[in-house]
Amino acid sequence: MNPAAVPRCLVLLLALFTAVLAFEAALAHQPFFEDTDTTAGTPMKVSDPEISTALFSTLDRPGDVDFFTFSVAARQTVEVGITIPQIEGQEQFAPYVGVIAAGLERDSTPGLPADALPLLSGQEGSIVLEAAEATIFFEPFSRTAYWQRQRRRITFPAQGEVMVVVWHPKGAVGRYALVVGQREVSGGDPAFARKLKDYWTPVVLLPSADSDDSDTSVADPDQEPQASRSYSAVDGQSTPTCSWLTRLLAFLFGESELCK
Repeated sequence: MNPAAVPRCLVLLLALFTAVLAFEAALAHQPFFEDTDTTAGTPMKVSDPEISTALFSTLDRPGDVDFFTFSVAARQTVEVGITIPQIEGQEQFAPYVGVIAAGLERDSTPGLPADALPLLSGQEGSIVLEAAEATIFFEPFSRTAYWQRQRRRITFPAQGEVMVVVWHPKGAVGRYALVVGQREVSGGDPAFARKLKDYWTPVVLLPSADSDDSDTSVADPDQEPQASRSYSAVDGQSTPTCSWLTRLLAFLFGESELCK
């Protein structure tokens, strides 16, 4: 080996190592994607509700209900919340969250969607988190912005399985991330960059054959966030220009097209 090439190799290895560390440190959550639509019989599993996890999901049709599950110990406290990606048309998109578990009160159940009511058997009760006013959150690695909506720390009275359901009470469609847990640990979907690029698009409904209404709006007129602008004030896009570090990392992972 040419001795002069050794320093260059070390520099490249150091750059790759630094980029990977930056990738892990910048993500506030372990990201995973709803690759197939979830149901009550096939919920998406959260392996550890203590670890901060973001489940990138979609309500892709009116009446769609998504299901997620995790296990808890008695008296364990878990944070659950919703963030909405700043995709065009989602300024007013505000799904509800229902949390079903043994030992919770039964008097808050009427707000649940019909698909979730069969889960209320035996000792199960529920908590419904209605949409809250939004605040803006910016994720530095992916250079994407979100509206943070409802969030609550819930203490579960009994050990067992928890089911989380997400739906829109008026049938609006759109993309969201269900956030579970608080402790930051590196990990998540290794194909995050590629999947995020595909995910970061508006949900478009095809008009039904028996309807002349071609409106595909996802807006909920009753929900108004505190700020409805996209992150970038320069070009009006939801994804701002990449930094040099993001460009380097995108190049190293073969995703150069993610950056402008």
